[in-house]
Amino acid sequence: MKKIIIANWKMNPDTSARAVALARECEQEIASAKGLDVVLAPPYPFLREVASVLTVSSLGAQDVFWEESGAYTGEVSVRQLKDAGVEYVIIGHSERRIVSGETDDMVRKKIQAVLEGSMTAILCVGERERSGGEIPAFVGAQVRSALGGIKKTLLKNLIIAYEPVWAISTTSGANGSCTPDMMFRARLAIEKVVADIYDQQIAKTVRIIYGGSVSPENIATIFSAGHMDGALVGSAGLNAEKFGMIVRNASGV
Repeated sequence: MKKIIIANWKMNPDTSARAVALARECEQEIASAKGLDVVLAPPYPFLREVASVLTVSSLGAQDVFWEESGAYTGEVSVRQLKDAGVEYVIIGHSERRIVSGETDDMVRKKIQAVLEGSMTAILCVGERERSGGEIPAFVGAQVRSALGGIKKTLLKNLIIAYEPVWAISTTSGANGSCTPDMMFRARLAIEKVVADIYDQQIAKTVRIIYGGSVSPENIATIFSAGHMDGALVGSAGLNAEKFGMIVRNASGV
């Protein structure tokens, strides 16, 4: 299974010129990396400009709406994202759930729209509080809800990102780092739910990645000891040098 590194730029940078410059710098830093997929997810206004300079990376978006068109002020559809060159879409990020009040049902609708639109959906799940015993149950429930009614044939374009909110460095009240054992337990919980809904073979084909204070120093451990298939990178993705180190270190695992 091919590993993947995704940079979620969130609401950064502040101008299209800086976004394009960052994309160019990231491309230069990762040019020598082999054997893995790389995705850059800038804010909506910069999608086309960033897409125009990508040769190594693929383009991602940070959200989407489930309807094709209509009176939905401020929303963006799957078709509109595809027209801008987007191939991957992040859905259900903890910041969307907490700040924007995104519900499990909204996440499910978005997952279905993206997968039916032949794009890759990156489903984000994770518990808010650090409490080891709750990981399997909480994460499993989020996965089960998000995949309700999704056809098995669409799962080939699904990535599931485990992002414990308490381990995200930019989150208020962040409480330490996620251990490799916690990552592995979350992975097993996710695989079990997917296998229960579909089958074991399908569960083994879904890439499961980790998001939460990913750095050049811990990326190898995330892959080897945490048994993850990739990483969703936050703040380090805004520093081309650090992001390049993450990608290069990942390609060597």
